[in-house]
Amino acid sequence: MCSGRVDLEFIFRAFANGQDGVFIGGCKLDECNYVTHGNYDALANTYMAKKILGHIGLNPDRLRTEFMSGADGNLLAQYTDEFARQIKEMGPLGKAEGMTKETLRFKLAAARNLVPFMRLAEREKLRVPVKSKQTYKQFFENPQTDRLFDLLLADKLAVSQILLLLKDKPLSTSDISQRLGLNPSDVSRHMISSSRHGMVMYDTASNCYTLARA
Repeated sequence: MCSGRVDLEFIFRAFANGQDGVFIGGCKLDECNYVTHGNYDALANTYMAKKILGHIGLNPDRLRTEFMSGADGNLLAQYTDEFARQIKEMGPLGKAEGMTKETLRFKLAAARNLVPFMRLAEREKLRVPVKSKQTYKQFFENPQTDRLFDLLLADKLAVSQILLLLKDKPLSTSDISQRLGLNPSDVSRHMISSSRHGMVMYDTASNCYTLARA
């Protein structure tokens, strides 16, 4: 399978299923047999997934992508051995980062819910105009890209987490603020926006927000 078909959803599903690390192996960059050069899509997904992992409090180094040819079996063995040792040194996913199992599941679920948005953002805001390893490195490791990514991701991640909380029960702005460690004014802003988009509704009887009825 082309490495370009390793979607963000696949990566976060693997972590959600209990994998401590994810290794992606792809063909050498600029040596793709197809005009799509899907391995650059894999490279972009790796950069984005690492940034998302960092945002939810997980070590981005738990994800690694390497590019090699079919004749590089020795390199594959070297890379995977190195990665296995690195992951073993890090320790179990979540636990090593100081998270409970419940918190880990919650944060990964919120990240997975962001995948459709991130696909759209990559096409519209994070698309690299020239396919070269150096260009991708310069773009995704640029402080301006980090600021753009933070701007795109921070609010969406907060809303994703809020909607997950509301699936369990209605909550007040104060409840949500305490559960997620967010500023109450930010929670109110997210709720107003989500209400306008028909995702949540306010129950005046309980002074709580709840998911909008389908």
